[in-house]
Amino acid sequence: MKRTLLSLVGFGILMVSAAAGQPRLTNAQMQNRDASSGLDATFRGIMNGQPGPMWLAYAQASIPGERNMCCYNCWNGNCSSGCSIEGQRTGNEGVTGAPAGPPIPLEGFKEFYVFFRVEQRQVTKIRTFSPDCAIDAGGLPVFMLTGVRPADSIAFLETFVKADESSREANREASRKFDAAISAIAMHKDPAADAALDRFVASGQPEAIRRKSLFWLGNSRGKHGYETLTRILKEDPSDKVREEAIQGLSQSKETGAMDAVIRAAHDDRNARVRGQALFWLAQRASNRISSEAIQRALDQDPDTEVKKKAVFALTQMPNGEGVSKLIEVARSHSNAAVKKQAMFWLGQSKDPRALKFFEDVLASR
Repeated sequence: MKRTLLSLVGFGILMVSAAAGQPRLTNAQMQNRDASSGLDATFRGIMNGQPGPMWLAYAQASIPGERNMCCYNCWNGNCSSGCSIEGQRTGNEGVTGAPAGPPIPLEGFKEFYVFFRVEQRQVTKIRTFSPDCAIDAGGLPVFMLTGVRPADSIAFLETFVKADESSREANREASRKFDAAISAIAMHKDPAADAALDRFVASGQPEAIRRKSLFWLGNSRGKHGYETLTRILKEDPSDKVREEAIQGLSQSKETGAMDAVIRAAHDDRNARVRGQALFWLAQRASNRISSEAIQRALDQDPDTEVKKKAVFALTQMPNGEGVSKLIEVARSHSNAAVKKQAMFWLGQSKDPRALKFFEDVLASR
């Protein structure tokens, strides 16, 4: 009975916290701490005061847009949302006992939460959540930091990008923390996030940092991200970095982003980069735009491998829009390797038009 009463009292506290704009936490030993005097000093003071495990978290103003940062669990065809941050749940029970989430506004939430897991006085995980996400803390202490300035948050997260880059390839957890720190920076509304990502993609930075940051520049940073990516796509000497810049541009909603990808598909000096541009055009651009760019590559690109990538791009067009063009390539393209590639993908398509094409080929023999 005593344990049940404590649980109910704890739940009541969480309900008040949720109403005050804090995350939808359950199963947490909540404590609030003022970090307005400085995030780094406050964080390290808590971290050094006890070995953990525990979580430290704070809210920040979010970039515009509908962005749901949560977990989804499916079991026997039933799905639920909510994150159990101390281990995976089984079944489809969701996070029980969580306060009701706020309605998702049409323009998206105006804030998000950054969570840091601490154990043995070391940050071991970084997670981000939107306000609608129910979070089960597994019974651990959760220190909610208030008054965190955006510049302090971004600078603090930046230390994890620099610290974990060298070990990320050998350590999966370090890799996840590295990735999470970059994506958390990208979610900040403050312009300091643009400056941090620009530093990450600068020439001379480790390629892993540059490539990860390029995606988030396109996905999250609007006009600034678009301008940075187009400059890199024009000027950067690294083929791999330019490939990632194309993917970043494919995520951008800015006017002109697809035009930059089209130019890369036609003009980039590296065949692999041109092929990657064709792939993303088929994924993200309108059928008319992607079809024109793919056709130009099939007709004009001097590299057979790029032409074969153009054939593959046709298979990525939605609703089987590329099948007719595949049949045309298989029938009449002058390059035998390209024709063979088109025949292969037609055979994989299971499209009735492809079946009819093969029947016609066999009947003509």
